[in-house]
Amino acid sequence: MRVLLIGANGYIGRFVADRLLADPAVQLTALGRGDDADVRFDLASGSPGALTRFLDAVHPGVVVNCAGATRGGARELTRHNTVAVATVCEALRRSGCGARLVQIGCSAEYGPSQPGSSTAEDAVPRPGGPYGVSKLAATELVLGSGLDAVVLRVFSPAGPGTPAGSPLGRLAEAMRRAMQSGDGELKLGGLGAQRDFVDVRDVARAVHAASLSAAQGVINIGSGRAVRLRDAAAVLARVAGYGGALHELDGPPGALRPAIGHPRPDPDHAHPVAYPYPDGCGSWQQADVRTARDRLGWRPRIGLEESLADIWMEAACRI
Repeated sequence: MRVLLIGANGYIGRFVADRLLADPAVQLTALGRGDDADVRFDLASGSPGALTRFLDAVHPGVVVNCAGATRGGARELTRHNTVAVATVCEALRRSGCGARLVQIGCSAEYGPSQPGSSTAEDAVPRPGGPYGVSKLAATELVLGSGLDAVVLRVFSPAGPGTPAGSPLGRLAEAMRRAMQSGDGELKLGGLGAQRDFVDVRDVARAVHAASLSAAQGVINIGSGRAVRLRDAAAVLARVAGYGGALHELDGPPGALRPAIGHPRPDPDHAHPVAYPYPDGCGSWQQADVRTARDRLGWRPRIGLEESLADIWMEAACRI
């Protein structure tokens, strides 16, 4: 099976590449903007016609799209998350390769959920910020394309390579600095949010399974369990051997100082974030993962403590 992987250099894409390369039945070709891609192509500015010619030449059986942007203004997010997917869909429609499309979506498409609930794929999406809107638009393009396609709606990925700007990445960096400076207490904001963390290596397994399956539509990929960031901080402190006190700052996230998970200011959009939580997902998100189990035969295998240990191992190397 020949697989074309788009976005192999990204956080999720790197692990998807590793997983696919481990399958001797897969012939992998990486397409992306970096110099180390097999083929250089920018989805946000390249034409569908150019991509079609490449698809006809390579003739993949599966196209996996892990490319996209998580930060930036609405215009940049739309270019990299929506326009790029429109290019992929149009190229696949024009091509004679008949490839299956596996698109990486995001739980931010759902927006806030009722505390205590599990969000299933039939929930009405109500994204609370521009990132979720741009990803939801991409999902709608895929679902309306008429292609053999599946969208894996990934909840909060964690584990090795976790970006420094993510909630767990910022938490690990704050703890590293506290240990480096000998601080006996760590004051953090925004720890009340509860998120469904899923290890990025489990996400890669789901992508592999989706590539081999006939499942279509939207499929949630998560752990099925919401974890309060405060509890994740306590586990990380234990893993790191941090013996200081953890204190949560009062007030909404970012009111006095950057909260865990609060994005760095965009120089082109210096106004304060207008959403109660930076990712637009409110105080609670938890996935209903029964569809992934039933249609992909997939279950998460790696627990949050192992994910946090790997995050800390990378952070500790910077001490």
